[in-house]
Amino acid sequence: GTGLSGLRAPLTVASLGLAQLLGASWPWSLAAGLGVYLGAGGWRFLRVAAQTISRDLSGLYVLVRVKFIVRRYLRTRSTVPSIFAQRVALHPDKPALVEEATGEVWSFSELDRRSNAIAHWALTEGWCSGDVVAIFMESRPIMVALWLGLAKVGVEAALINFNLRRDSLIHCIEVSQAHGMVFGVELVDAVAEVRGSLFSRMTFFWTGDLGAEQCLASFSAQQLDILLNSLPQTPPPVIHNKGFDDRLFYIYTSGTTGLPKPAIVVHSRFYRIAAFGYYSYRLHSDDIIYTCLPLYHSAGNIMGVGQCLIHGLTVVIRRKFSASRFWDDCVRYKCTVAQYIGEICRYLLSQPVRPSELSHQVRIAIGNGLRPDVWEAFANRFNIKHIGEFYGATECNCSIANLDGKVGACGFNSVILPNVYPIRLLKVKEESMELIRDSRGLCVPCGPGEPGILVGRINQKDPLRRFDGYVNQEATNKKIIHNVFTKGDSAYLSGDVMVMDELGYIYFRDRSGDTYRWRGENVSTTEVEGILSSLLNQRDVAVYGVSVPGVEGKAGMAVIADTTRNFNYDTFLQGVMKRLPSYARPIFLRLSPVVDTTGTFKIQKTRFQKEGYDPRHSTDRFYFLNSRMGRYVALTEEVYNDILEEKVSL
Repeated sequence: GTGLSGLRAPLTVASLGLAQLLGASWPWSLAAGLGVYLGAGGWRFLRVAAQTISRDLSGLYVLVRVKFIVRRYLRTRSTVPSIFAQRVALHPDKPALVEEATGEVWSFSELDRRSNAIAHWALTEGWCSGDVVAIFMESRPIMVALWLGLAKVGVEAALINFNLRRDSLIHCIEVSQAHGMVFGVELVDAVAEVRGSLFSRMTFFWTGDLGAEQCLASFSAQQLDILLNSLPQTPPPVIHNKGFDDRLFYIYTSGTTGLPKPAIVVHSRFYRIAAFGYYSYRLHSDDIIYTCLPLYHSAGNIMGVGQCLIHGLTVVIRRKFSASRFWDDCVRYKCTVAQYIGEICRYLLSQPVRPSELSHQVRIAIGNGLRPDVWEAFANRFNIKHIGEFYGATECNCSIANLDGKVGACGFNSVILPNVYPIRLLKVKEESMELIRDSRGLCVPCGPGEPGILVGRINQKDPLRRFDGYVNQEATNKKIIHNVFTKGDSAYLSGDVMVMDELGYIYFRDRSGDTYRWRGENVSTTEVEGILSSLLNQRDVAVYGVSVPGVEGKAGMAVIADTTRNFNYDTFLQGVMKRLPSYARPIFLRLSPVVDTTGTFKIQKTRFQKEGYDPRHSTDRFYFLNSRMGRYVALTEEVYNDILEEKVSL
């Protein structure tokens, strides 16, 4: 705190000490201390403490429990495979993974045996501890068996986004320095496109149902399924010396602002993410999790599948998300937990009502990115008793969780004991997003209601506070800031703008760079996207700022998914005028058959931002908010040129 409130604790202690020196009894000393405390603003502290003590104790319990187990695994040099082996021993015949596409069920012992065969295969290929193998396939159980089996002999998997093609696919494979690649037969065409551009030393293997001759004829790839059938399914020899803080696999950033970067996931990080989810949301071993999230991403592969490997839950895997099949799948497999990403909830709300949406047994939905305007509608319509929203990038050390269902919050930090979990929101300059520092050169924390960038203090000796970064050291260095809390310290810079209320609840505001300034006001693209999407019955919407000649700041532009070609601009504008202040209303509209998204449904704006509002290079329809006419009009080439020549007033 600052000012008098910041002196509250020292003044209270001093008053107690003074009373004792003057010979007062303990009751009188305590009364004097309480008087000073309340006089220094302690009533607010007591009010906040009363409202948050239950939540904070729950969070402290989770933190202490996970920390205790992590330390034990560090001492015993455990790994994800060795923890999984304990689960196999406890219930070998229990269903571990279920493949929705085929209905095939893998027991814990079967997953163990198949991963053992993969470990032996890796050894026959001559791969050793520290080598990397790329995995490129749609989500299914064999993908889990692959990276788990490789990890048993110390080989690290690079989990490649199955939506990537050409240059971005080549980049992700090459930056991992992979010695080999296993791909799903459904992606043979994508691999064929890049085969000639990859390392000549790489060997290729495929898995799936296609005939061997057809695949092998394309570019000398071997059928992995046949190779595995001839290999032992017994535990492989332990020929590596990896422990809990050593590398497990690589998960790539989404690439919304550039080429994806491989983030390093060590065994302790995998455990930590899965364990925080398990204990924070009170999961239990007989839960059945439904995940339609891609397994190349941490939400599906760690928060989801991690519950199977670490805690013995059953996980139902769907290859790709289907809004029309989501609740039917949950009913069919008797799922009690469902994973989401915010956009999934929006897509589900746009579906027609069907019986399965209320006959399921899902008691909790766990995920991130659920917008406040969708939150309550989703929970009420589908009768979800608990929304387990959390925040945390794969590589970050400042993950937070919403334990008590506070609508709109992605987590919290204790106001009573803020230093137990050393994360902060730091003040930044609105225009440049540059950190503001005080006279000592330290960062300035935000007060309640003030937007700031979330950071987490780094301590490489603490698995819960360490930052493992990316394969590329330069990319790692960009995420580390120094002299944050005290001189000489360092912290992980999330790049995400958030706001914390007086009770410590934290709300996602925007990704840095996604806020633009117009008419002297800051506009949150995330906030505007949510409002426009709700106006349009949950359609995909991308919002960003575009430069206009002769005008200060950036004008708002919205790309709207529209395949019907019967968009009602007047009705849309009426809704916009009711819901958004004048400075946040989009000046330009672009109606496109599809809005680009990543494999985890994050809106990709890079292409749209580069193309701006120039209508000459696209068949999409462009519109401009004519302030004099008070309506959207077609943005023709003539109008576009008038804007460039500053003949049109905004």
